[in-house]
Amino acid sequence: MTGPIGTGLLVAGLLGGCAPGAGPSAGREGPPPGSAPPAASAPGPAGTEGSGTEGSGTGAPVGPPTDAGSATAPAERPRPPELDDPASLAVVVNKRRPLVPPDWAPPVLEDVEGHRLRPEAAAAARGMLAAARADGVRLRIVSGYRSWAQQQETYAGWVARKGPAAADVVSARPGHSEHQTGLAVDVGEGGGCDLQVCFADTAAAAWVAEHGPEHGFVVRYPWGEEAVTGYWYEPWHLRYLGPGPAQELVRSGTATLEEFAGLSPAPDYGTGAPG
Repeated sequence: MTGPIGTGLLVAGLLGGCAPGAGPSAGREGPPPGSAPPAASAPGPAGTEGSGTEGSGTGAPVGPPTDAGSATAPAERPRPPELDDPASLAVVVNKRRPLVPPDWAPPVLEDVEGHRLRPEAAAAARGMLAAARADGVRLRIVSGYRSWAQQQETYAGWVARKGPAAADVVSARPGHSEHQTGLAVDVGEGGGCDLQVCFADTAAAAWVAEHGPEHGFVVRYPWGEEAVTGYWYEPWHLRYLGPGPAQELVRSGTATLEEFAGLSPAPDYGTGAPG
């Protein structure tokens, strides 16, 4: 169910009280410290907490993102304000939809095994970890909330090492990172494939792909959808939507949150693209 139907289900589910509760990689929202970036290039510099996806590393600070890249995205149909509201569980953040303001931060964050998430996502993550372990699956959180300043440092590290063009395919610009919402979590199993595409071949990846939606989490950057999401395959990057919307997204047959919400693809930062 895409377009207006998908949007209605996403927003209605969140407002209706359900919120509390493999192959080669072409690239990704950001490789972890010490992992191999796409195309077997060298690993990036080490980052801070949450330096899993959306880039890793340190470097000179960069300012708020500026529009650069391809032509303006096609005009989108009118959409519910919840998709733009950073405080909403329905918010959609990507390369053409920055947080407003870009340095927005959740007012409350809770610790989950050393990583911070918004309370709704934190409670769901605790339940998901417990359920996986009860099934005999090793599952752990690798990265959670990352502030604008942390993402600024992360992105700048990639710019310093690889240049702006390469940085944009492996790291989100500050203000465009799902981790900044407190609703995104990177998971692993504690082995050598954490935050690597080979994680897709692990029992943990198979478990979260199947059972994550029951706890409100979906794989945000699925295989082969980089032209829509703007990031290459990340089987470890999960986005919290709430159990109702997450399961409806799966039932709808849509692969990405953009399609489910009736939004245009966001393959790059565009030129003059609206938030």
